[in-house]
Amino acid sequence: MRFATPEYFYLGVFAIALIGLFVLWSARKKKRLLELFADKKLVGGLIANFSLQKRRYKYLLLFLGLIFLVLALARPQYGTHMVMLKREGQDVMLVVDCSKSMLAEDMKPNRLDKAKQEVRGLISRMTGDRVGLVAFAGAAFTECPLTLDYSAAQMFVDVLDVDLIPTPGTNIGAAIQAATASFNQKERKNKVMIIITDGEDFGGDIKRAVKEAKVQGVKIFTIGLGKPEGEPIPIRNDRGEMIGFKKDERGELVLTRLDEQMLQEIAADADGRYYHASAGEIALDQIYEDINAMEKKEQKGMLMTQYEDRYQYVLPFAILCFGAEILISERKSRRKENGANETD
Repeated sequence: MRFATPEYFYLGVFAIALIGLFVLWSARKKKRLLELFADKKLVGGLIANFSLQKRRYKYLLLFLGLIFLVLALARPQYGTHMVMLKREGQDVMLVVDCSKSMLAEDMKPNRLDKAKQEVRGLISRMTGDRVGLVAFAGAAFTECPLTLDYSAAQMFVDVLDVDLIPTPGTNIGAAIQAATASFNQKERKNKVMIIITDGEDFGGDIKRAVKEAKVQGVKIFTIGLGKPEGEPIPIRNDRGEMIGFKKDERGELVLTRLDEQMLQEIAADADGRYYHASAGEIALDQIYEDINAMEKKEQKGMLMTQYEDRYQYVLPFAILCFGAEILISERKSRRKENGANETD
């Protein structure tokens, strides 16, 4: 047996313990006050019809009711059955630039870390979409195939790093080809590619890759990171301390610039849209709204284990206890009252 919401069990036990302590403290305090300040004959007359045993029954029923209520709120579960979970959504391939230029710090803490942060946010918004991940620099590879397992996808996002791909440079064309190949080649819709990069490209036929993607029914959305005027690329030692900036063969400072025009052309040619991560923020809400507005498809179902709720067998006992507690009077029965009067 397990509890679906065990936090209610722990909170309930704590609350019942507090109530029990308060009831004991209150009863003892009341008894001491009566002994100190009240006349014994007067008290005896006032409580002549009062049944201490019935009050104890009422307290017992109250606490039993609370215990059953807490158990019901904790949702005890016993037994399982298999269910097919069906969802509707898009197939979304996230394509993330992992080249050295993504170390530029015009976005905090840097372009790559900001991209990872926003990708996690986008995945957390998904409900029925399959998501996959392509990492690229001078080469590209599918790091995570399309999946409904968002936790697994988040783990792959966490390991994105500029040292992940040994081939230097930035090859956006290869990244588009790798992402396109990850989709179901028999389908011609419900395919979305989101490219997150600074747009600098040093290889590959981008136009051809975009054309192939469009033929496959892929819509490409591009997100530009960085500033058009350029930003130096910091160099850090093993301790994370900055020791300088990247320079070319002539010893001149290398500036990495956002190529918005190219990213706009990619999005336009593939019926998508370009977004600029202005002021260090990526318009993820707008991106997800645009994706969510597209026609959805029924995703392949996931076979999941579902536990059987058993709270419905516990809740009636709580109701019975509370009902009985209300119905029981603290007055003595008539027979006992008459016996007490005759004795008097």
